[in-house]
Order: sequence, then structure tokens, then C-alpha cells
Amino acid sequence: MSLASGSMKDRPATGARAVPGAALAHGGRLLEARRRFPKAPLPFIDLSTGINPRPYPLPDLAPALFTRLPEPEMIAALQAAAATAYGVRDPAMVVAAAGTQILIELLPRLHRLESVAILGPTYGEHAAAWARAGAAVRDITDLAEIEADFAPGSGRARGLVLCNPNNPDGRLSDPRRLAALAARLTAQGGLLVVDEAFADFAAADISLAPHLPLPGVIVLRSFGKAFGLAGLRLGFALAAPDQAAAIRAALGPWAVSGPAIEIGRRALLDRGWQVSAERRLAREAARLDARLGQAGLILRGGTSLFRLAEGDGAEGLFERLGRAGILVRRFAEQPRWLRFGLPPDEAAWARLDGALP
Repeated sequence: MSLASGSMKDRPATGARAVPGAALAHGGRLLEARRRFPKAPLPFIDLSTGINPRPYPLPDLAPALFTRLPEPEMIAALQAAAATAYGVRDPAMVVAAAGTQILIELLPRLHRLESVAILGPTYGEHAAAWARAGAAVRDITDLAEIEADFAPGSGRARGLVLCNPNNPDGRLSDPRRLAALAARLTAQGGLLVVDEAFADFAAADISLAPHLPLPGVIVLRSFGKAFGLAGLRLGFALAAPDQAAAIRAALGPWAVSGPAIEIGRRALLDRGWQVSAERRLAREAARLDARLGQAGLILRGGTSLFRLAEGDGAEGLFERLGRAGILVRRFAEQPRWLRFGLPPDEAAWARLDGALP
């Protein structure tokens, strides 16, 4: 169920231009929702983000993780666990960071590109970061629009950024096509950035990570979304060893906290929990699809962590849900769209069921 035009992970629509320095709208922000809907029942149910509603269980942590700086061996163990989890051949190709957002901000400063194409509409922070770094940002809605630009000697777009799966429609890009495109792009000194924030529970063959190392290719992976621990702030850049070393050096020492290192290492190696979570999320996404369809909404796509629906009364439904203490994601440039995350428990499902038409 993918949209022909791509999707947006909080960016409004194709052609919309992020203003450098301006804050972009994102999901979450429950305090703001409570101010908007002061009479809504509590607790507010946040369905506006694509975060696993049932997080990885937090282990007991040694106090030293909070009182001592992380040892290099701890970071090495975390990166080895990430390499295993993401199918990367060499842990030297893995860089741990305090969330992928810091990497999105950092890459345009490490790679001074004249122009960057963004396959979208998609997560708005990518375009904003490249624009702040001085790149001319071009919106495209299909890879075919830019493949000819990357012919050797064309001298046109020097960078390409996309999300795979995309958000909120879940559109998928074939990694073999991306690898071929990367070869043409990097032949003229370009860069391909693939944000795989929602790839954990997608088809196993959708990730570009197992194809690494590829010159001029950087893959981003988010830990917090799949494991339901967004506040932990942990993410990874995957790249050829020399590129990874450059990113690691730019981040500096102690880029990840001791507790995040230990929790991340354990979770990434806990394949049993991941398989169980994947099966549960698939069931619950299907359940949500059925209920949204009963409410008269058209299902447009998504991933197992969020669903995109469309309807004439989307704005009114947003308000109705808000008064019921349920926050969903709306899009200023697509007023017929609403994105729904998964309810965390049966009480939340019951409230959603009662609030929907």
C-alpha cells in the first residue's frame, strides 16, 4: 500500500522547502496536546510517533555505567552487536551515536556537496540539515527523475538522500537499484545517504547494510524506534571503514552514554525478543488497518510501527480523537492524511475504538 509520490516522515509535501534554522513539526509533544485539549481524559495516548509501544525491557544496570566514562571496549562491543544485528560484515563499518538525528546534522558538514536530491516527501530534517550547510536541495518524487543525472560527467546532483522504508507511506526502494545508483553517483564524487530508521521489522532483504562497503554510501539505523526506547538516544551510521572512521572522529570521544551502550548491546543481540516483537507488531498493524477501514478511512500504507490513512474528514477526526485524549499525526500540506501509531495496550485500543466513527 504505497503512495506513488513517496511519503513524508514529518515533512509536509513535495516542493515544500524547509527554512534553515526554523524548527520543523514532529510527532509527540504531549504537553502541547494537553494544552490544546484541556478536557481530554488522561493519560493522553500518543499515537503520533512511529515508536514501538512495547519497549524492550530495561535490564538492571551497574551503577558504574552512570558514574564512569564509557571504555573504548564497551563502544567496540556495542558496534559489534550492531554489525551482527544489521548484517554488516565488519564492526569497523559501524559508528554509534546519540541517535540518528545528530548524524543527520553531521553528514552535511563532513560532505560539502553543492546540491542534494531528496526523495520525498520524507523526513524534513534531512532537507533542513543540507540546506543549513549551504547545499541546493532538490525535491524528487521518483528515483527515475535523478538516475540520468548521475551519468559519469553529467556534473549535476551530487548527493541523494532517501528513507527506506519511507514514512508515512512505507514505500520501499530496491537495495540493488540503490547500489547500482550509488556506483554511478560516487563515480563523480557524490554521496548516497539511506535512512533505514524503520527497516528493523521490514522484509529482511530491503536493507542496503549487507551490501556494504560501498564507496560514498552511508546507511543510518535508528535503535529507539524498533526497541521502543527513543529517549535513550542511540543510533548508528554504517559505511565503509574510512568513511566510518571520519564520522567517528567528528563525533569525538564518549558520543554515547554508558547506559545506552549497555542497553543497546543487550537488545541488539536479543534475537528472540526481536522475532517476538516483529510478529506482534504485524498482528497489531493488521488490527489497526481493519479498524481504520471500518471508520471509513482509506489505507495508504505505512510500516508495522505506523499506518497512513486518508479521508475527507481527517481534520475533524484529528480533533475528535484529541478530545478523547488520543494524539495522531496530521500533515499541514496533506489535510486528508492522518498517521496512526499502534496503541500500547488493550485499554488504549478500547479508547481508540470508542473514539473512531
